[in-house]
Amino acid sequence: MTIRIRFAGIAAGFALASAPVVGHAQEFINILTGGTSGVYYPVGGALSKIYTDGIEGAKVQVQSTKASVENLNLLSQGKGEIGIALGDSVKLAAEGDAEAGFPQPLENLRGISAMYPNYIQIVASEESGIKTLEDLKGKALSVGAPKSGTELNARAILAAAGMSYDDLGQVEYLPFAESVELMKNRQLDATLQSAGLGVASLKDLSTAIPISVVSVPAEVAETLGDPYVAGTIPAGTYDGQDEDVATVAVINFLVSSTEVSDDLAYQMTKLMYENLDELAAAHAATSEIDVANALQGMPIPVHPGAQKYYDEVGVSAE
Repeated sequence: MTIRIRFAGIAAGFALASAPVVGHAQEFINILTGGTSGVYYPVGGALSKIYTDGIEGAKVQVQSTKASVENLNLLSQGKGEIGIALGDSVKLAAEGDAEAGFPQPLENLRGISAMYPNYIQIVASEESGIKTLEDLKGKALSVGAPKSGTELNARAILAAAGMSYDDLGQVEYLPFAESVELMKNRQLDATLQSAGLGVASLKDLSTAIPISVVSVPAEVAETLGDPYVAGTIPAGTYDGQDEDVATVAVINFLVSSTEVSDDLAYQMTKLMYENLDELAAAHAATSEIDVANALQGMPIPVHPGAQKYYDEVGVSAE
C-alpha cells in the first residue's frame, strides 16, 4: 500500500476566536499538539476555532507540547481533553512500553479518529553529500525531541535499515525548528522529521540552504509492518526538490480519554468532520482526512461519544 498526496500549500496562519458568552456552565477543552513549527500546532489551532464557534460555553486553548508521547501521557493524566499522536506511539502507550516513554499501559485512552499520514522526512544539507540512509553513517543527525513520536520513528527506521544511533557520528535530540537552525549554521548534517508534507520547518530550511531529501526504500516499510506503510514525498514539496522521493508514512490519530464526557467527545468528532475545509485551510496535510477511514487501524478503543457519531453516519471499522 502506498500513500501519496498532492501538496496544495499551507495557510499563512490561523485565528483563535474568543469563547462565546453564555449563561450556563463553561466547557474547557485543552488541545494537545506539538512544536509551533510542525503540523500538529496549526491543526490544533483550526480545531480550537471550530470548537470555540461550535460548542456553546467552550473555553478552548491550544497547548504546544513535545507531541505524541507527551500528549498521550497528558491525556491519561486528565491534563488535556483531546490531542494528536502517531499511531505507533498510541499502540505503545496502550501496551505500556517503558522504553518508548510509557512505564505502565495507559488504559484510559480512547480514540476519536484516524487523521492524516505523517511522512518520515529526512532532509540533509546538499554539502553533506547525504543521499541515502547508508550515507547517514558517521554524520550528525537530529532525531527529534527525546522520546517524541518522531524519535521513536527514527529508531524504528534506522533499525529496519540495519542501523542504530551508534552508526551516526553525532545524535541530537532537538525539535524541528532548533534542528533547522543548526543546519543553517552548518552544525548539523541532517534532520529527521515525522510530519505532514510541507512542514513549516523544512520549507524554511529549503529556502535558506540547498537541501537533499533522503530516500527511504519501500522495503523498510515492509520490514516495519503495520502501522508503517510506503509513501512518497512528491516533487516540489520543498524548494530544490525536483523529483519524487520514496519514504515511509504512519497515520496520526486524534485521541481523548475516559475523563471526557460522551457528549463532548461526540461534539468534537462531529464538528471536526463538518468543518474539514477549515482544517485544510490550516494545513494541506489534513486534506487526507476522510470519515470513511476514521476507524481504520485504530489501536485503542473508540470513545463512546465518537462512536455515536460514526453510528449516525454509517461508518464502521470493517
